[in-house]
Amino acid sequence: MQEIEWKISDDPVPYEEALAIMEERVGQIREGTARELVWLLEHPPLYTAGTSADVSDLIAPDRFPVYEAGRGGQYTYHGPGQRIAYVLLDLKKRNSDVRAYVQDLEDWVIDVLAQYQVKGEKRCGRVGVWVDRGFREDKIAAIGVRVRRWVTFHGISINVDPDLSHYSGIVPCGISEHGVTSLVNLGIPVSMAEFDMELKAGFEKIFLEQGARGSIIPKASPRPIQTRE
Repeated sequence: MQEIEWKISDDPVPYEEALAIMEERVGQIREGTARELVWLLEHPPLYTAGTSADVSDLIAPDRFPVYEAGRGGQYTYHGPGQRIAYVLLDLKKRNSDVRAYVQDLEDWVIDVLAQYQVKGEKRCGRVGVWVDRGFREDKIAAIGVRVRRWVTFHGISINVDPDLSHYSGIVPCGISEHGVTSLVNLGIPVSMAEFDMELKAGFEKIFLEQGARGSIIPKASPRPIQTRE
């Protein structure tokens, strides 16, 4: 089972349902009975709390449902117009380097944003991808991962065109001195279908072709395939 499965959900997926599916798939990947998976989806409006979340950062607890995510990080928002990529990979097939894997996720987002002439940047001590707007730095993509027996799950969320006012109910990722942005907020309208195509191409570049830091799939592996539900 060398191929990576790609699944795209057209309708918003309830958060608890997504967690249950990932939990089951992680076990199957570990047992060798299912392929690794990249799952692209959206959620209904909600907040999630990572393992480092500080309850004081939850400003409006009654605004949207709040879920304990089990991933790393603090509070974040998910909702329509935000592309979620849940990435379930077996790091034992690579080099068991979680830090390198997170850096690969950041590089993946940065390369995709570059296709829209947006310069995504990393920041020391701040996981995720940032855009320097001159007058401030805004976060455009959040990353939160969990690893169980060397199989990764959760992943990245990229703001394509969410309602950015929904972030006001939390201190996103515990960082109050910076803002959030999206491609549309930056003046770049893009459809989710088009963005998904760029995500697939960017994934292949980072995770299939470059052999970056030895943490990814060997170049000889087949091209990812897609399923849609």
